[in-house]
Amino acid sequence: METPNKRQIAILGSTGSIGTQTLQVVEEHPECFEVYAITANTRVDELIAQARKFMPEAVVIADETKYPKLKEALSDLPIKVYGGYEAICQIVESKPIDVVVTAMVGFSGLRPTINAIKAGKAIALANKETMVVAGELINALAMEYRTPILPVDSEHSAIFQCLAGEMHNKVEKLILTASGGPFRTFTKEQLEHVTKEQALKHPNWSMGAKITVDSASMMNKGFEVMEAKWLFGVGAEDIEVVVHPQSVIHSMVQFEDGAVKAQLGTPDMRLPIMYALTYPKRLTSSFDRINWNTLGELTFETPDLELFPNLRHAYDALSKGGNIPCVVNAANEVCVAAFLNDRIKFTDMPRLIERAMDKAAYILKPTLEDYLETDKEIRRMVEEWIN
Repeated sequence: METPNKRQIAILGSTGSIGTQTLQVVEEHPECFEVYAITANTRVDELIAQARKFMPEAVVIADETKYPKLKEALSDLPIKVYGGYEAICQIVESKPIDVVVTAMVGFSGLRPTINAIKAGKAIALANKETMVVAGELINALAMEYRTPILPVDSEHSAIFQCLAGEMHNKVEKLILTASGGPFRTFTKEQLEHVTKEQALKHPNWSMGAKITVDSASMMNKGFEVMEAKWLFGVGAEDIEVVVHPQSVIHSMVQFEDGAVKAQLGTPDMRLPIMYALTYPKRLTSSFDRINWNTLGELTFETPDLELFPNLRHAYDALSKGGNIPCVVNAANEVCVAAFLNDRIKFTDMPRLIERAMDKAAYILKPTLEDYLETDKEIRRMVEEWIN
């Protein structure tokens, strides 16, 4: 329960990969952080266990059918229990909260993030879809409500760290590194036959199912390019993607004099999570260190846009602007779910996304309502094509 001088944290999506690792960071530094609220979509048993362990003020389950079980399981504790998506959108406004970790998957993270910004909460942004879909809107709100948005993605955290102390120096380009995923060395023919089991085996990172598939298709890197544009105010033409299979360099910044700064570390998401929660300070950690004696060579390759057209789709969506990034995101969410349910092939995903981009009604300056409507319409359309 609430203690003064500790940062009060709300974790949206506490049972997912980023959420559970955020709780590990809290455990590592109980003198600095306290969990005020945790939310989950459907995983009620994990949420109950987390609530009993961390004793937050409030717990929310989006799936209302799981609410009675959650309420009953926590009835012996002084924890407020809520059910439904609207409750997640409201809980972020609670006065004591200092920082909201947005670790929900997909488009569902948008409204809670907007509400948290309007309530003046610092945002530790792990839900990249929020910036992909509505980066311009989010930036305008963050400026209006003077709310910091601190990146949790390892690549954007790396860029953020490279930019520290460079306030007045001109950036020539941002260089986002990509592992290349499990299919980096596959041929076109091989990609036609890959399974979801193969797609879910990421060579370096341990992540949730959706982001792991996005990583395999390079859609994730495309989303990161979009996110970087809005987080750091650079044009798409000044954001380069480099495949770096070892995932040691998390990203780089090249300045106008030709100097390049890179941020290196082990592939451990707890590092960028902790930096977002403690910025501008750093705290000690028990996490693994790079062993320079066994590191071996670091290699770099150009991404293959023929094999992985999703990355090209992302750049195209950025240059078209308006609601097209929202279209790409909605189409991709439907495609990934269909692929994970064995309804479409891996190579069908980029084809369906491109078709959605061609067919979508273009809106140059979308409002929040336009984004919500575009999302709904594209999901319906892509579902129809799959069926």
